[in-house]
Amino acid sequence: MAGQSSDPDGGGSTTLPPPILSGLQGCCPRCGARTLFRSAIAFADRCTRCGLDYRAFNVGDGPVVFLTLGIGTLVTVLALWVEFTFEPGLLVHALLWIPLTLALTVLALRIAKGWLLALEYRNRAGEGRVREDR
Repeated sequence: MAGQSSDPDGGGSTTLPPPILSGLQGCCPRCGARTLFRSAIAFADRCTRCGLDYRAFNVGDGPVVFLTLGIGTLVTVLALWVEFTFEPGLLVHALLWIPLTLALTVLALRIAKGWLLALEYRNRAGEGRVREDR
């Protein structure tokens, strides 16, 4: 059944939390405790509640590429609109776009990394292996 944990010692819960909660609230994909991140975007080593080892997952740099392109496009379009509409000075652009870009990137990266880790856990994703026929 979807959403059910097949792990008998899954932290006391038989239902897996929704994957998006791992990104939005930093919830463990196994038990739902808010133990996924140790800082803004760095994963903790393991869940202190159920013991799930987060180091075993490989989220990689996939989210970074898409977020950089998406946020970069959004900020560029907004900066051009502000420039052509209001014609502010360079300092105004720096004070607007640098903090906005950093905040959007950190927030979106946290959400994306947590979500991908939860999906990797839920789908039991791992490295591909070539089966040898003997």
